Amino acid sequence: MSRADAVVPPVVQAAGGLPWRVRAGRLEVALVHRPRYRDWSWPKGKLDPGESAPAAACREVAEETGTPVVLGPPLPGLRYRLQDGTPKRVHYWAVRVATDADAAALGARDPVRQPSVAEIDDVVWVSAGTAADLLTRAADRRPLVALRRLHDAGRLATRVLVVARHGRARERSAWPDDEESRPLTPQGEAQARALVGVLAAFGVGEVVTSPWARCLRTVAPYAERTGLRPRLVDALTEKAYLADRRATLEAVTPYLVTPRDAVVCTHRPALEAVMALVGDATRRWTTGAVPATDPWLRTGEVLVAHVALTANGPRVVALETHRPARPR
Repeated sequence: MSRADAVVPPVVQAAGGLPWRVRAGRLEVALVHRPRYRDWSWPKGKLDPGESAPAAACREVAEETGTPVVLGPPLPGLRYRLQDGTPKRVHYWAVRVATDADAAALGARDPVRQPSVAEIDDVVWVSAGTAADLLTRAADRRPLVALRRLHDAGRLATRVLVVARHGRARERSAWPDDEESRPLTPQGEAQARALVGVLAAFGVGEVVTSPWARCLRTVAPYAERTGLRPRLVDALTEKAYLADRRATLEAVTPYLVTPRDAVVCTHRPALEAVMALVGDATRRWTTGAVPATDPWLRTGEVLVAHVALTANGPRVVALETHRPARPR
């Protein structure tokens, strides 16, 4: 068999997190012990079919530590090969322990199972320095180094602004009489349902949207699962943006100035201004980048901006995009 004919094995996708807290001014993290491998590591596991990486990270951490969490900034992931040669990729995030303020997002998640003692037989909270010594694999220290740097710089405690483009909608030519009511396609409805796990993983507790049907339907599954009432903002519609760009910016700005774990759903034309607004809050040390070309986001895709309140005002610490797959 030639190299060109060789079958390339699919990459095994996994996700997890570095749970963190501050006690008496000291950064602490949680590690798990796996008796099968006789190692100390970060809580993590493989994605279920149709599951997004953020949703899997929250589920795995909650399962293995017994503590519900909310994702913060992304951390360096790991790539390696399993014993049979199959490539594996692990996505990591800094994760904070969930609080009562996260009740809505937690209510949108599926129940988690508790692992047997044959899988996880111990969970410990230790100082970051002790964790570096305790971790069995040297590669697992990479995300820990990034976590400590964020903490030392005052950028670890963040909130999110999630910018969403509505799911795939019916063609304009097929819905010429009423642009405001143009609905999602079945694919768009599936994209809306798939977003629930992503928004819940980042602790979204406020839903803001254009009142036009395709935006409202995109956030409807999450609103229904959480019980949150969407805030309808006319300035986020295509028509309002084309008439008054400044009004659209004024509608989004508060969610950057005072970040509060919100999703803002709008239309492709308005994304140009929203992306510029988010870009103004980034710095050279920001991880990730604002989408730079039209259409900015694909249908059903979200930009997650992790925002820290620094001495110099709100700053975007990290950016990531997600377009979850249709659930199987």
